[in-house]
Amino acid sequence: MTTESAPAAGTGDTRWMALALAEARLAAEAGEVPVGAVLVKDGQLIATGRNTPVAQHDPSAHAEINALRAGAAVLGNYRLDGCELFVTLEPCAMCAGAMLHSRLTRVVFGAPDAKTGAAGSVLDLFAEPRLNHRTQVQGGVLADECAAVLQAFFQQRRSVAREQAQPLRDDALRTPAERFAALGDYAFAPHHVQDLAALQGWRLHYVDEAGPPGKDGRLACCLCLHGPGEWGYFFRHLVGFQGLRTLVPDLIGFGKSDKPKRDAAHSLEWHRDVLLEWLDRVQPGPMVLVHSASASGLASLVRAGAGDRFVAVLAAPDAGERIKDAWRAPYPDRGYEAALRALGPIASSSGPGDVQAAVLAGVAREAMGYSAS
Repeated sequence: MTTESAPAAGTGDTRWMALALAEARLAAEAGEVPVGAVLVKDGQLIATGRNTPVAQHDPSAHAEINALRAGAAVLGNYRLDGCELFVTLEPCAMCAGAMLHSRLTRVVFGAPDAKTGAAGSVLDLFAEPRLNHRTQVQGGVLADECAAVLQAFFQQRRSVAREQAQPLRDDALRTPAERFAALGDYAFAPHHVQDLAALQGWRLHYVDEAGPPGKDGRLACCLCLHGPGEWGYFFRHLVGFQGLRTLVPDLIGFGKSDKPKRDAAHSLEWHRDVLLEWLDRVQPGPMVLVHSASASGLASLVRAGAGDRFVAVLAAPDAGERIKDAWRAPYPDRGYEAALRALGPIASSSGPGDVQAAVLAGVAREAMGYSAS
């Protein structure tokens, strides 16, 4: 690579790290772990590098090694005296060793690496007094941005793995996860089930979160049911209360669950059967049933079919929210709206707000004879 001047944008270390981040993003686009590096000398960009172990079938083809190799070729010397290396992730032991052998003056990295970092996280080769070269090290430059690129990459890989493990029916749609990413107060661990007989291959998403146990060490259980045009997001205020385990399923066709393309897939009786079989799977024990106003019919069917599972049934008050983005998130286009056509696009209620949720949680615990404090 030829030597060139740095871009005008940014100042000091951040502008070079921004270039390294650009290399990391190119690595991600190629399916490699997104790490990028740039080599600088006397304020001039000497070389760039990004991760290529997969493409090159080479376990040593880390971003730093690629940048060092390219820089040595440009300078015509394997000694890189006076050079600085900027890399988006804390170097591993292999790369740290190569940096010391190349006699770099300085190494700057972005995000720490708690698993393999050799600049202080797992070990610190640069601080080893018995080595005959000293390289200055600085971490944390654009650390959040560097970490975000890595997190997004691995989140996408996990999503792909889940999709492959839980195939989508040919006559179904699955709302992309990024549609929900911007919604606040809904960072709950996702749970999915697909192998229930009643589901017929559709995938059901649900939230199952337990708050801290009450002083008696027990948890009351609350099942939250939404109605047509709603989804589990509108019960988010009920999640996490002390002494309360909260189960919030997204009915098939809504929220993060699979969405049949045809209206005929839906009936309240079928949704009841799915929920009852799902409850047999999650084994919650005695519960309080909380439902939105539009879910009263389904709640009655579920209660009638559940025997003595429910110790109380409560209607959730409307919090008065009108969250357009949250309501539209599961429906990127009209192809996703079969359930709305079949059961009605009712989106007038929104579940309890903070104050009402606290009251509901207290009533649920009292109905089961449990104490939170």
